[in-house]
Amino acid sequence: MSLLLNVGSANSKDVPAIYRRWDQHSLDIDPDVKPDIVCDARDMLRLPPAKYDAVYCSHCLEHFHRHELPRVLAGFAHVLKPSGFTHVIVPNMQAVVEAMVGHDIHDTFYVSAGGPITFHDVIYGWGRQVAGGNSYYCHKTGFTEKSLAKVLRADFSTVMTAADHLGNLYAFGFKQKPTRERMRSLGL
Repeated sequence: MSLLLNVGSANSKDVPAIYRRWDQHSLDIDPDVKPDIVCDARDMLRLPPAKYDAVYCSHCLEHFHRHELPRVLAGFAHVLKPSGFTHVIVPNMQAVVEAMVGHDIHDTFYVSAGGPITFHDVIYGWGRQVAGGNSYYCHKTGFTEKSLAKVLRADFSTVMTAADHLGNLYAFGFKQKPTRERMRSLGL
């Protein structure tokens, strides 16, 4: 059975369907969400090495300053088995800027399960949470496909990126060149 580390969410329902049959551990900085591992992603190098088949990280990397990303991604690589990979989702700043043309920064970009998300929320962090004093929701780094691929290539030999129409970037970073079977299983 494959083992997934879900970084930044203790909810196993937040992972894509391709991982639903995998065993999962969650990692979060907030003990109140009851993750399996309470740890700041910048400190993952302290965790046991080569334990996970995959690290899934949805909408977390943008919460770190650019100079912190090498440490976070080195931690991802550290906990992965040699054949492991990371699956990252972040806001696509190029798409956000293009969609914002003709709009105000406080206009709704899309409606999520948590309510309306404005252009400001995507660029700077979820305003309702930030206004409530939760600075973790502040966005400190923005990504384009090119910049996300570049930062991943420091720790992963094969990097694949894609964008969707909702303003998200998806990336897979493989420690080793993936097999055809692995690519097929991930829908790549």
